[in-house]
Parts: sequence; C-alpha cells; structure tokens
Amino acid sequence: MIVLTGGAGFIGSCLLRRLNDDGISDIIVVDSRLNKEKEKNLSGKKFDSFIGKERFLSTIQSNRLGKKVDTIFHLGACTSTLVMDEDYLKKNNVDYSKELAKYSLAHDIRFIYASSGATYGDGTKGFSDDDKDTIKLKPLNPYGYSKHLFDLWLIKKGLTDKVAGLKYFNVFGPNEYHKKEMRSVVAKSFYSIVKDKKMKLFRSGTAQYADGEQKRDFIYVKDAVSITYFFFKNREKCGIYNVGTGRARTWNDLAKSIFSALDFSPVIEYIDMPESLKDKYQYFTEADITKLRGSGYRENFYELEDAVKEYVGFLKEKAYL
Repeated sequence: MIVLTGGAGFIGSCLLRRLNDDGISDIIVVDSRLNKEKEKNLSGKKFDSFIGKERFLSTIQSNRLGKKVDTIFHLGACTSTLVMDEDYLKKNNVDYSKELAKYSLAHDIRFIYASSGATYGDGTKGFSDDDKDTIKLKPLNPYGYSKHLFDLWLIKKGLTDKVAGLKYFNVFGPNEYHKKEMRSVVAKSFYSIVKDKKMKLFRSGTAQYADGEQKRDFIYVKDAVSITYFFFKNREKCGIYNVGTGRARTWNDLAKSIFSALDFSPVIEYIDMPESLKDKYQYFTEADITKLRGSGYRENFYELEDAVKEYVGFLKEKAYL
C-alpha cells in the first residue's frame, strides 16, 4: 500500500499516473476538499481510496490506518507564495509533515516528501542541497520559510539519512490548471497569447539582468515525476536533493518557446513588477544537481523548448496526464 498526499494536485496526480502506468493501484490518495479541476486530475486513474487530509492525520495519530504501508509520498502542502499567514503555513506545511515523518519512521515506511527551490531565497547562499549548506539558507517568503523549517527539523534531528526530500524548482506541465495564480507562467500566458498575440514579463529591477533575462531553473513535470519515482524505486537513497535541470534559462527563452509552439512571432511587453514582489523576487535559480547525479539518477531532461511545445499541446486541448 502506498499513501500519496496531494494526490489530486499537480505533481501528485502526475505521479499517480506514473504509478498506474507501472501497474500500481494499491494507493490511498490524501488531499483537501476536491473541486471540479482537481477531480479531473484524478479522472481515469486507479487508486484504492480517497481520504481528506485532516481525517488522514487523525487516522495515523490514533494508529487506525489498518493497512501495512510501504511508502508515503508527502506532496500535499499549501504551495502559494501569496499566503502570508505564517501560523497557517506552520500548521499545514511544517507540523503536518512532522507527524507524517514520525509515523513513517516509527513504522519502517519509506518517506519521500516535497521541499522547494523557494528555500534558496535570493540565491546568494548558493544552491547546494548538502545539509551543511541548507542550514544557512534564508527564504524570501513565508511559503519558502515553511518548507525550510521542515528541512531544518530533519537535519537537526539527524533524520535526513532515513528519508528522501525533494526540492522542486520551477515545475510546469499538465494537471496544474486548478492552481489559478500559482500556475506556471506557461499556463497563465498561453491564453493571453492566443487572444492578444503578445506576452507580458516583469521588467528587471537590477542592472545585473536586462528585462526578461532573469533566469530560472524550469523543469517539466514529467522530469520531476521521473526523479520522484527514482527515489521510490531506490529505497536506500536518502537525503535532501534538488529537483531541477541544473540549467537556468531566461524568461525570454520561455516566452519565445511558447510563441514558437503556437507558431506566432514573439511580441513581449515588459511591465513593472508589483511593489509587493520587489523584495521577494528570485532573479536567478539553478539547481545544483551534483548530489542527484551522484545518487545514480542518469535520465536526460527535456529541453525547455521541447517541454513547452508538448505542454502547449496539452493546453490547446486542456488535456490531463
């Protein structure tokens, strides 16, 4: 039996598809209340049962799960960088994660959880996923800080050699339609480009980067799932790992990829960044994947242009993985 929290969400539902493709359906999906979009993420997929996240927490706290669980994928969390309620984020992203980790370790269950590239803040502390470097990080927003707090708890408890933590960078792809403002720029821009034949990007607020030349490590959801699945199949691989391509690309690159996939000429309009984002904006992210490669993960990553082209095909049909 496998438990998949966040199983109706973006990466979680894509991982559910991958598990099904491998013939695995003995799965408990845990998530918050479903809306129509998240229900579509589960459509056609096979799993044993669906449990609300609070009920699931109560079930394991009272040791009433009643089934032998092999692996818990803990991908469920509040992922909005716009949420400023630190108490809510601590309860939802930190305390909940601690309870699942403690339960997993007490019952010899493989525990694979989602951290985030948002923990790296402005990048001045580097992008190393080694424990000694993780301790020094300073996230820029409450969401990133909540993910960082759980990473720190595991490090300080000496538990990172017993679990697998995955720091997802800028993941994009099918099944993110329900995320609204937290959808990737590819998803948010697709419809405006189709309608207006142009795309808006933030102006740069620093002389170090020209407009649109800010860089991010964009990773296609299929690659993110492939890495997650690698740690499922290789139970002995433990620690906190970056989940990115290791190659930063510019927002202009991303924009041109979308226009190319639609066979439109690029028209990019640069707009001022909202004041609320200026001190929380990441100008550069690039996963250091030395540790990931050292773990034995050898798969090649989608090129940005190829991934965007495939995803645009999904967006045209609003199709799901």
